[in-house]
Amino acid sequence: MESGSTLRVKTTASLKSVVKKSYVLDTNVLLHDPMAVTAFKQHHVVIPMTVLEELDHIKDRHDKTVSREARIAIQMIDKVVESASPQEIQEGVPVNVSDLEGSLPGTLAIFPDQLLSGDSAVPYLDSNQDQANDNRIINVALRLQAENPKEFVCLVTKDINMRIKAKGSGLVHVEDYRRDRVLDDIDLLATGYDHVEGDFWSTISEVDTLREGDCTLHRVPRKSLPDAYANMFVYDDQEFLAFVKRVDRDFVYLRCDSRDKLMNKRFWGLAPRNLEQAMVMSLLDNDGVDMTVMTGPAGSGKTLLALAYGLHAILEMRKFSKLIVARSTPPIAEEIGFLPGTEEEKMAPWLAAFDDNLEILHGADESCHGSINYVKERANIQFKSLNFMRGRSFNNAYIIIDEAQGLTQFQLKSVISRVGADSKIVVLGNLAQIDNKYISPLTSGLTYLVEKSKKYPHAGVMHVNGIVRSRLAAFAEENL
Repeated sequence: MESGSTLRVKTTASLKSVVKKSYVLDTNVLLHDPMAVTAFKQHHVVIPMTVLEELDHIKDRHDKTVSREARIAIQMIDKVVESASPQEIQEGVPVNVSDLEGSLPGTLAIFPDQLLSGDSAVPYLDSNQDQANDNRIINVALRLQAENPKEFVCLVTKDINMRIKAKGSGLVHVEDYRRDRVLDDIDLLATGYDHVEGDFWSTISEVDTLREGDCTLHRVPRKSLPDAYANMFVYDDQEFLAFVKRVDRDFVYLRCDSRDKLMNKRFWGLAPRNLEQAMVMSLLDNDGVDMTVMTGPAGSGKTLLALAYGLHAILEMRKFSKLIVARSTPPIAEEIGFLPGTEEEKMAPWLAAFDDNLEILHGADESCHGSINYVKERANIQFKSLNFMRGRSFNNAYIIIDEAQGLTQFQLKSVISRVGADSKIVVLGNLAQIDNKYISPLTSGLTYLVEKSKKYPHAGVMHVNGIVRSRLAAFAEENL
């Protein structure tokens, strides 16, 4: 009996032991998520001195986006260590911000890697090469691993080559930064519609009909459409097509629509060429939807649809006073300042796609060039750089953000927070065309926006399928 009690005591004691892990952060992690020091909960975060030096250089760059993130990261680190002594900073200062997430506070330490030397038995990388900073950061993780062989020491970096070098140098644990992953698989990304095979009504056990204003709604059990969210569409292989008006804990409220009615909708003379285009045109024309997020492959008509609705809403419906076009341009900070002319003229090389779409809408006009200039002036079309939108407020405007797949979560938030009263924003992007080396389809701000906004009652998402640019474009997208 006593031995049994002793066994139970030992078992209980072993359950209380917590394996504390140490994570060495690379600079690109803090630039990607300036709040990354709070993401490791009860564990130990180590920031090498080299990372602080890189942040110091980056915060003064002309690239306002990356310099802003560097400053936020520095301010976050300062907030944690501001009242600590030098010895405490090197050993680890509690990151009390983690308490807000309901977890135990972790610790943050600054490692003085400038004191590392090659005299140790640790297999250091040469820090005199072109990749000196990367190597010095890897050396910090190697040193911690050598000093604590029984503990979990991990280097966290978004640089693929740096991860390979670290593993090749003998570092056991190397990871990408995954806190910003919204999904486990990009195929799970919300599309804005649900296709039910066969007959939809045969899958419904019960339905009620109610009247709200001039709208008739069908109320079906939530268990019949467990993944439904407001402003999405449901259709089957027959003639059924419905719009999800709203969702509560027990029911989904559907408004039945006519496919013919959707397919006959026109914006500035433009007609939908498939059902996805028809559904997104309905979303764009919905006064209850303040933001529409459109994803889809190149040539599926995203930009053309957004532009056509903007001209229709401004010139025909008088809903907005101006049309603002902005686009993600990764090299803009280094190159735009050297181009001649006004901001609009500087942006022209990156916004040529909108001129191409204006030509499509007015290609049949007797004077195509004259019509385009007339429409630009009448619709008050303004081309803006995303770098110059921060701090402004756009009221009574229709805003198009194109090529948003290369933006981070923080960048998209800073743009969307500019939208003022009586305005509508359309965010466009193709997750297959990301040109930012630190962003993947799973970590893109566009993916984050789709998943976060799909349950917001005043936002709509739509994945536009079907390559309508040309049969050659369809071949290239699917096979090359």
